[in-house]
Amino acid sequence: MLHGTHNAIDDHRNEDIIISINGIFHKRQDAKISVFDSGYLVGDGIWEGFRLKNGKLIFMKEHLDRLWQSAKAVHMKFPFTKKELVEQVWNVLNQNQMTDGVHVRLMVTRGIKKTPSQDPRLTVSGPNVVIIPEYKKADAATKKKGHYSIYINR
Repeated sequence: MLHGTHNAIDDHRNEDIIISINGIFHKRQDAKISVFDSGYLVGDGIWEGFRLKNGKLIFMKEHLDRLWQSAKAVHMKFPFTKKELVEQVWNVLNQNQMTDGVHVRLMVTRGIKKTPSQDPRLTVSGPNVVIIPEYKKADAATKKKGHYSIYINR
């Protein structure tokens, strides 16, 4: 069994979360994106993960700065500002009535491709923005066992 820093206690509230895809809300089980999305086809996307604690997005400026720096590095242009993106994050958090103990995964891909190809010029849409908020509390066993352990049954 694999145990690492991403182990979190199961939280039944995550079964019914609302996810934002390009600003449109979807139930977890209904959230889908095209197989022609550049992130799926060729891994052409960037992401950040951050926390909501006591009603505050922790280190949000630093996360946004890094996201914009990553976009610049891969020549991805955003049709939104940092402020507009943060509004999208708050919209999905508010839709879920979340205020604390939340991990938010923010993913931005280059968009939908005309055909499977690495060439960014074959992208036929703007970027896709997916925001997934989940309740996540670290598993105490992680602290007890340490950072990273692999258990092999022989």
